[in-house]
Amino acid sequence: MNKTKGAFESPELWSPNHIQSTSLTSVPSPSAFGQQATDKALNVILIVVLFVIMVSLGCTMEIAKITMHLKKPKGVAISVMAQYGIMPLTAFVLSKLFQLGATESLAVLICGCCPGGNLSNIFSLALRGDVNLSIVMTTCSTVLAIGLMPLLLYLYSGGLYKGDLEGKVPYKGIITSLVIMLIPCAIGIILNEKKPQYTGFIIKAGMVVLLLSSAAIITLSVANVGSSIMVVFSPSLLGSSALMPFIGFLLGYVLSAVFKLNDRCRRTVCMETGCQNVQLCSTILKVAFAPEIIGSLYFFPLLYLLFQLGEGLLLVLVFRIHDRIKKGNDAAKMMCTAVDTVSALEVSRPCRNSGK
Repeated sequence: MNKTKGAFESPELWSPNHIQSTSLTSVPSPSAFGQQATDKALNVILIVVLFVIMVSLGCTMEIAKITMHLKKPKGVAISVMAQYGIMPLTAFVLSKLFQLGATESLAVLICGCCPGGNLSNIFSLALRGDVNLSIVMTTCSTVLAIGLMPLLLYLYSGGLYKGDLEGKVPYKGIITSLVIMLIPCAIGIILNEKKPQYTGFIIKAGMVVLLLSSAAIITLSVANVGSSIMVVFSPSLLGSSALMPFIGFLLGYVLSAVFKLNDRCRRTVCMETGCQNVQLCSTILKVAFAPEIIGSLYFFPLLYLLFQLGEGLLLVLVFRIHDRIKKGNDAAKMMCTAVDTVSALEVSRPCRNSGK
């Protein structure tokens, strides 16, 4: 009678190498991922939603304020310093701290070297930041990515990855990102100049679309690759993707506070630093590596997107609650001041003489 060993009787089946190889082969390749119906639906939703939201953001912008930020680029300079100073260094340190493998470290580093994404513009609006500054920041960081991304990848990848990344920066994708961002913003600016009576409705519609689309994107993403992500990605990689946007938000705010920007600009730089252009990251991973090499790490930008979206929404919620409480306290103080003023006037008013 043949006796077959079970899983518990074969320790080699439980080795990390075996688990990793099994997980990688069980995950669909990037090409298969792109053919799934939910992935196509997700892409369509993202394009439509991004267009609507960027038009609504354009409705909040003023040409005079944009010109002011370009003439006095203190906020833009601080944002670029945070974007290309804090994020690549954070990605490098987290890769070393969590002792990630070479390919995992490179996926994290590529994400950290990407320019700011459009999500930062949306969060700046929700946080009552300076949307004009946010759009200028995102535009400048995307233009600078043409030169800074190859330089940063060259400087940092030497300590993480032995392969060649020369010529892997997707310049076409960078230009496409600029076009997708600037055209709807220009439409919004024109509407704000020519038809200001409609801008209030468009801005509110954009915020509603943002809330509904966030729920739809998270649902489709989890339904599409949620199980694969949880099976393949190690706790250390999950920790890196969760900490990187949080550190970006935190240090972006601290850096802008050190340079004494106002509160609105601090919130804007905070969002611009932590939110990365994950579409560019996906493009680089797809261009630079064969599917059998990158494996499930092609999903890393999506994982980062989910964390930066969740953490950003949490910050918006905390800010809105704090802002409402602060306004309530200010209103109460104003009432108390008014009562005290009236009481003081009553006390200081001279008594009338009563004659017979």
